[in-house]
Amino acid sequence: MRITNNMMLRNTSSNINGNKVNVNNLNNQMSSQKKIQRPSEDPVIAIRALRLRSTLSEIDQYYENNIPDAESWLEITDTALKNMVTIVTDIRSQCVYGSNDPLTADDRNTILTSLEKLRDQVYSEGNADYAGRTVFTGYRTNQKLTFMEDDKTTSYNITQTLGYGDIGEYRYYSDEVTLPTTAAEVLGNTIANPKEATFDRIRLSYGEIDSITGKDAAGNTVTADGTAGNNQALIGYTNADGTTGDLEVTVYDTLEDWAAANANEYAINEDTDSDGTPDTMKAVFIKETGEMILGANASSQLRSGKASLDLNYTKTGFDKGELRPEYYYNCTDITDPVNPVDFVKYENGKEVYQDIEYVVAANQTLTVNTAASDVFDAALGRDVDELIEAVRFAQEANAKVEEIEKMQGMQEYSSDDCQAALEDWLTAAKKERDYADDNMQKLYNSYIGNCDKYLEGINLAKTDVGSKGASLDLTKNRMSNQQTTMETLKSTNEDRDLSDIIIDYTAAYTAYEASLQAAAKINQNTLLNFI
Repeated sequence: MRITNNMMLRNTSSNINGNKVNVNNLNNQMSSQKKIQRPSEDPVIAIRALRLRSTLSEIDQYYENNIPDAESWLEITDTALKNMVTIVTDIRSQCVYGSNDPLTADDRNTILTSLEKLRDQVYSEGNADYAGRTVFTGYRTNQKLTFMEDDKTTSYNITQTLGYGDIGEYRYYSDEVTLPTTAAEVLGNTIANPKEATFDRIRLSYGEIDSITGKDAAGNTVTADGTAGNNQALIGYTNADGTTGDLEVTVYDTLEDWAAANANEYAINEDTDSDGTPDTMKAVFIKETGEMILGANASSQLRSGKASLDLNYTKTGFDKGELRPEYYYNCTDITDPVNPVDFVKYENGKEVYQDIEYVVAANQTLTVNTAASDVFDAALGRDVDELIEAVRFAQEANAKVEEIEKMQGMQEYSSDDCQAALEDWLTAAKKERDYADDNMQKLYNSYIGNCDKYLEGINLAKTDVGSKGASLDLTKNRMSNQQTTMETLKSTNEDRDLSDIIIDYTAAYTAYEASLQAAAKINQNTLLNFI
């Protein structure tokens, strides 16, 4: 085969270009330290790089964004729960203090001051938020758990499910002493005869109720608001065995109205049959305090039947710090009657959970939120209110005794008739004082158990948050290891060591220079050199 100079020149040019391309590739690798610059250079490396980069991007999202967000949410929740434990423990300490032997006026003032301060903090931790999102309010993270200021216009229709376990004993006092201010009043005014009555009751989560909804004897829906001719309703209940019945409920505005309807004392008159056994189940509902007070037969039947009942009521106006009902009950915001807003907490008897989940790893989610109803018991605030009221009742009753004793030493009341009358007034005041002191001690002693129950619920929630945190730590460690592994695999697939590139580059550049020198020698001789 005849080899011409043109053939040699073409081959030499091709070889020079090939060496030049190789030098260029290695030069690019040296500047980027990457094996390839475009997929066409090595499709296998390119495909593997896409897969590794995609996997690493997912891991980075979990490890650098989702997991830290979940950690922060859990930390905010845990801090709020720790603060709540402190608050309830302080309330419990006041209960222990108040349940001691008769207290001095200073002791009662100390308890009252402490409880009033704690009352403002009871539910404040429920408004804790993370990055502007309230952590205890489910999906409604833009809303607070409590009313942030007094609201006298907002109105809700609330359905609260209650049961025999919510029945508790409570003491009521009537015909309280009203101090006379002149000698004429000492002699002329009727001296009170303080009375104590003990009833079983079911307490709602709210006071200042507008009305309750029940039915009449014909089964028609009735809204009883305590007004004349509209203060009677039947409230249905269901026993554990499925049998049903009705409570005959009479609605009063205040406890005083109830007492006034029964000759200035509290009474529930249940009808009896021929052998004297009550054959009706009656109750009284007090709108002001939000209590359904049970007759003896009603309480006995509800307890023995392990009954439950749904009490539907309407409330307008909420105080600062009160819980918003949508986080606890099925209810409807009827502030705007034309556009009511329904909230569903229970469906077919089961709680509807609003879980906020973070994807913390492939095919792994973590629920980070805690429901307010699992931590902030709606009864806690009501308990504190009653403890405060018991202290005030005791303060006022003791002050009455002290005032009458002062009056006995005043010239204005020095007559024998006044002194004799003041003794009767003092006897009545001491009776009221003894009732008040005894009630305060008994109430505080019984509410120690309530605080223990609240603490148990809060600590259970803390344990749940802690277990979530521990699980998240394990996932975080695993993601960290996976991130390191993926980065190593990605580097192995895509990157080249600089020292290796320099060696290859030197060899390639030497070959390139050699090809140029060889080409130069070929072009030195032509046919003219042989003529």
